[in-house]
Amino acid sequence: MNRALAVLLAMLLGFSSPAMAMDVAIEQLRLQVPSAHRTLWLQAEARTWQPWLEQQEGFKNRSLYWDPDREEGVLLIHWASRAQWKAIPEAEVVRVQALFEADVNQALNRPANAAPLFPLLTEGELVLQELPTNP
Repeated sequence: MNRALAVLLAMLLGFSSPAMAMDVAIEQLRLQVPSAHRTLWLQAEARTWQPWLEQQEGFKNRSLYWDPDREEGVLLIHWASRAQWKAIPEAEVVRVQALFEADVNQALNRPANAAPLFPLLTEGELVLQELPTNP
């Protein structure tokens, strides 16, 4: 996209610079996911996080991976922009995580106050900027 067109598009979309208009954010999460509970993890994700994410402005898609050697789940959540992702109130994220934990605990008849079965190991983010094909 030539620079003039990018600037015009950015102005029309309300961005202050063309670079902001082309930023894509990817949320990265790593969770401990024991082999015996991999299917439960995927089912709980599908019942709680996926429907909620689909309602969030800027959510594009997500990919879930599992590393059998480390028994870890990796989630890559794609957002249209970092600003849209970070505009989600922390209280909402905590609320949905509680629903996820309750879903898992109910499926396994665990106490409601049990330690998380799938603890978060790391979280990070990538903010990528699309580059012009003809610089």
